[in-house]
Amino acid sequence: MRTAENVNAPWLGGWLIGAAAGLVAFGALVAVGKFDLFPAAAIGSVVALVVGLILGMPWGAGARPAAAAMPAPVRAAEAAPVVTPAAFVSAPAAPVAASADGPERLSAPRGGKADDLKEIEGIGPAMEKLVNEMGFYHFAQIANWSDADVAWVDANMKNFKGRITRDRWVAQAKIIVAEGLEAFRERAKTNNY
Repeated sequence: MRTAENVNAPWLGGWLIGAAAGLVAFGALVAVGKFDLFPAAAIGSVVALVVGLILGMPWGAGARPAAAAMPAPVRAAEAAPVVTPAAFVSAPAAPVAASADGPERLSAPRGGKADDLKEIEGIGPAMEKLVNEMGFYHFAQIANWSDADVAWVDANMKNFKGRITRDRWVAQAKIIVAEGLEAFRERAKTNNY
């Protein structure tokens, strides 16, 4: 899937189709055309390269202005409505100083206990540590992210660009907040989020 974050990346499927076309050309040249192995391999490689270039490269994707690929950050007052689970209504938040960029971050987990963000598919121990260091400790925080917030967090993550959208963190967090962890786990068995 090519999203706004990776629209300029080569499409792996195009290269795989190119490789398959090269193998088919090689096989046909050897079996039907009675070519020797070396010339058939050379022609098959050329076919694979040409088909891979045609189908695998994002032709014309670079012509779009960069601003169209990534939405501008939204101020907290303009962000989407807040999704708050009943358990967090009375818990005091410890927000980091107000900032015009990015979603609301906390200086520490509410009530001194962070949610196990590893429940979200795509967040492992290293990713959870990075997300916590950025000030995100709870499913409700991730569930509240707008598209602009996702773009901001993605731009500030080291070595994990595109993971939030690709793994659908916000959709998963919204299910956990709205339906509970057990219901989410059932839905996760079939990737129903």
